[in-house]
Amino acid sequence: MPKYYLILSENKLLIYQKPDNYLKNIVQKLGDRDKSPQKLTRDSLLFKVILDAILTKNGERVISLDLTNIEESVTDFYFVCDVQTNIEMRAISQHIEHQVRDICKERPLSIEESDEWVLVDYVNVVVHIFKPEDRTFYDIESLWMDSDKVQHN
Repeated sequence: MPKYYLILSENKLLIYQKPDNYLKNIVQKLGDRDKSPQKLTRDSLLFKVILDAILTKNGERVISLDLTNIEESVTDFYFVCDVQTNIEMRAISQHIEHQVRDICKERPLSIEESDEWVLVDYVNVVVHIFKPEDRTFYDIESLWMDSDKVQHN
């Protein structure tokens, strides 16, 4: 199976060497939308609600990447976590969606799901939920090595 490479080109995130359209569609959606002019912090309600939702549903190896000081980023924060099953993956994404809707009164711009990855996009915060082997394969964290990375569990 070929490895996926995400690259920045003209302030857009693009995919290199794509064997299927799933990841390309996710990257295209992220790159085509405008970043909000208001920057979030780790003290923002949206950030806290998403983190609590992930931890409540037992997301593993939860990290946040602060991208606010990276001009080319398409969001302020990435959350990355992993789970063991597709059921856990969907449970976390649905819990995030419900908690954010109930507490912050926001809906996601998009939710993308596959058997190996769920992405929940709130424009300023993007959540990536993986199975462990897929998290290693896609290696999102290494794409943003200049970010401020915090481990949450």
